[in-house]
Amino acid sequence: MRDQDLNQLIDSLIQQEHLPADYRQTAKRVVLPLAQDLSERACAAGQPLLVGINGAQGTGKSTLSLFLKTLLTEVFGCPSACVSLDDIYLTLAEREHLAETVHPLLKTRGVPGTHDLVLGQQVIDQLKTVSEGEHVAIPAFDKASDDRFSHSRWPVLEGPVKVILLEGWCLGARHEPDVGTLEAPINELERDEDRDGAWRRYVNQRLATDYREFFDQLDCLIMLKAPSMECVLKWRTLQEHKLAQQRTVAPNECGSAAAMPSRIMSDEQVRRFIMHYERITRATLSEMPARADVLINVDEAHGLAMPVFSELA
Repeated sequence: MRDQDLNQLIDSLIQQEHLPADYRQTAKRVVLPLAQDLSERACAAGQPLLVGINGAQGTGKSTLSLFLKTLLTEVFGCPSACVSLDDIYLTLAEREHLAETVHPLLKTRGVPGTHDLVLGQQVIDQLKTVSEGEHVAIPAFDKASDDRFSHSRWPVLEGPVKVILLEGWCLGARHEPDVGTLEAPINELERDEDRDGAWRRYVNQRLATDYREFFDQLDCLIMLKAPSMECVLKWRTLQEHKLAQQRTVAPNECGSAAAMPSRIMSDEQVRRFIMHYERITRATLSEMPARADVLINVDEAHGLAMPVFSELA
């Protein structure tokens, strides 16, 4: 692809994502080499490559996924698809049932145990085997209504697919092997609403079992590493402010759906919401960089450092 055409493609994505114009340099410096690396891995594998993208809230997982998907497909001739863990949450009714039968905190989407991994696996399996001209419907979740969109509103992707990008905040996270570490609460939510630790133990047990099996199928793990938990809170609050400004409901290129501002959280609600994720996020920030196949550090201004490729990758 000519440099002029590449710039036009990147600029169209920048406009679509409402990013600053200088993101073009980030895309060419950081995302383009990563896309080339993934295309080479997919070619060498001879079968669809399943790539996990981990990153705390606000690190830019959806943006990275969209750019990778587009560059892989348009520049490297490597047709790609993107699936977000955010779009395979259990339905509201299913989470309400969990809240009644297991623990009230499981009504809140996000932590391991609140995803439909069976649905996620079905979609991945379909994407791995879809042939030219065949279609796969990608699940979409409406965060405004806190429920999954009806199947008729899911975006549809046409095969074939050579790279499957699977992104999520807890993608690839590990359980705490010493359950004794779960006893001491790390924030107000755990202290006041999970006094006996039942919720923490349930989430940890799911990470150790079906989530571990789901994550172990990844061929490559990319980590967008936030600088601190404080930045995560700030970025997630900013996300909610942007969500409040949206007026339409339309699935984006990565399968996620824009939301109507009917259930927008206040800043205090966001702070409580983030507490659900804090334990796993802190653990992941600490241990995942050493085992990720590709590490991309994110600074406080949302700048992306050059990818660091693992020698074992």
